Amino acid sequence: MRKIVGLLLLAGLVVGSSAEAKKNEKKSSKAKVAIDYLNSNFNTYDKLQKTIWANPELGFLETNSSGLLKQHLRENGFTIEEGVGGMPTAFVATYGSGQPVIGFLAEFDALPGLSQDTVPYRKPIKENAPGQGCGHNTFGVASSAAAVSLSKWLAANKQSGTIKVYGSPAEEGGAGKVYLVREGLFKDVDVVLDWHPSSVNAVTTNGGTAMVMVDYKFYGKPAHAAGNPWKGRSALDAVEALDYMVNLLREHVPTSSRIHYVIPDGGFAPNVVPEYARVSYYIRSPKRDILNTLTEWIDSAAVGAAKGTQTRLEKEIVAGTYERLHNKTLSKVIQKNLESVGGVIYDARERKFAQELIRATGSPDSIINQAAKVLPLVEFPEEGSGGSSDVGDVSWVVPLASFGAATFVPGSPGHSWQNVAADGTTIGTKGLLNASRVFALTAVDLFTDAKLLQAVKDEFKQVVGSDFKYVPLLGDRKPALDYRVSK
Repeated sequence: MRKIVGLLLLAGLVVGSSAEAKKNEKKSSKAKVAIDYLNSNFNTYDKLQKTIWANPELGFLETNSSGLLKQHLRENGFTIEEGVGGMPTAFVATYGSGQPVIGFLAEFDALPGLSQDTVPYRKPIKENAPGQGCGHNTFGVASSAAAVSLSKWLAANKQSGTIKVYGSPAEEGGAGKVYLVREGLFKDVDVVLDWHPSSVNAVTTNGGTAMVMVDYKFYGKPAHAAGNPWKGRSALDAVEALDYMVNLLREHVPTSSRIHYVIPDGGFAPNVVPEYARVSYYIRSPKRDILNTLTEWIDSAAVGAAKGTQTRLEKEIVAGTYERLHNKTLSKVIQKNLESVGGVIYDARERKFAQELIRATGSPDSIINQAAKVLPLVEFPEEGSGGSSDVGDVSWVVPLASFGAATFVPGSPGHSWQNVAADGTTIGTKGLLNASRVFALTAVDLFTDAKLLQAVKDEFKQVVGSDFKYVPLLGDRKPALDYRVSK
C-alpha cells in the first residue's frame, strides 16, 4: 500500500495547530471509506481500463467504451441519462441528492493511426488502426472509479450531496463537451473536477488555447488535364491558393497563435482536374477575440481563393473550443491532495519496461524518477499556450480545476505510441487510481467545508464577470458525428 495514503488516513496527521489536526483527522476518517474502496479494487479498474484500451474507438464512435463505463456506474447505483447533447455515446451518470453537486469529466475516445502493443518498441497491433495515445482509456475509468468511491462515502456518512459523471465523447477534435455545455447540462453543478493522463504528476495551470476547426470545401469542374484542361476548374488549385495565402499571413499574426492544416481530399488522379477538394484547418490563439479575428482573415482568403480559381466555396465549422479558465482556489486544494497521494511507484517489472521505453524516446535514464514525484504548484500564466480542449468551455460556465497523473512514462511525447504502450499496462492503472484518490479527497473537502466551496464559487464569479454570456464557437451546428468516418 502506498505509504503516503496510509499516512493520510492516520489519525495523527499533523498540519499545524491541534484544532487543525483534529479537523483533518475528521476529514481523513471520512475520506477513508472512499480511499479504502479504491485501494481494494485495483483489479476491477485494471481490467476495465485494459478492456477499453484493447478496443480503441474514435470520436463519437465509442459505443463499447461508453457502454462499459455506463454499465459499471449503473451496477454501482448510478442513474444514467444516455445520448445527451445529441451524441449517442455521451451520458450523464448521477448518484445522491441535494447540494453540493460535484461533476467529474470522463473521456474515452482514441486517436487515429496510433495502434500499439504494450511493448517498449514500435509494434502496431494493426497498421493504421486507432490507439489510446492520449490515455483516455484511463481518463474515463479514473473519473468513474472516483465517483463510485464517493458514492460509498456518501452512503456511509449519510451525507447530502450529488455526484455527476459526464461521459464526454470526441475530445480529440469533435468538441463533445461543447454540446454538453450548450445544452445546459452543467447549469446546476457547483464544481467540476478534471484530470488528464500525463507523464508527470502536477496541477494544470496553463490555460491552453482557444481553437476553431474549419473545413474549407471547394467545388470546381472536372476535365482531362492534358486533353482539354481549359474546360476544368480545379478545386485543388483553390485549396493551394488558400494555403499559400495563409502561409504568407503567418508573418503578421501574434506569435502565440497557431495555424495548421491538412488536405484530406485533393483529387484522385493527376490527369483529372479535381472537381472537389477539402482542406481542414485548426486555428488557435490564447484569446478568443484574437482567434475570431484570425478566423475572419482566413475566411476572406478562402473567398479570394474561390474567386481566383472560379470555384465554389463551402465552409464548415467542425469544432470550436474556449481557452481554459483554472480556478486557483480549487487548484490549491487539488495540489494539497495530490501531494498527499504522491506519485506512481513502479515495481521491478514496470521499472524495467519504463527504462526501455525511456531509451526509445532518447531521454536520459534519470528521468524515470519523475513518475514518483509531485511537481510543485507553478504560477498561472496570464496567457495560455499549446493545445486546445473542450474542457475550456466547461471552465467558463462552472468552477473547474485540473491536474495530471503519470499514466505515461516520463519523457514520452504527447499523442505517441509510447503513451499507448504504457497506459495499457499496470503503469496506467496505478496512475489512474492516483487520480481517483485525488478526486475523492478533493470532493470530500468540498462536501465537508462550505466556506471552501463558497470561496471557489466566489472566485469564479469574480473572474468571469457578471456580464459574461457563453456563446459556443461552433455556433448552433449539430455534433459532427461522422468527423472520424472516412469520406
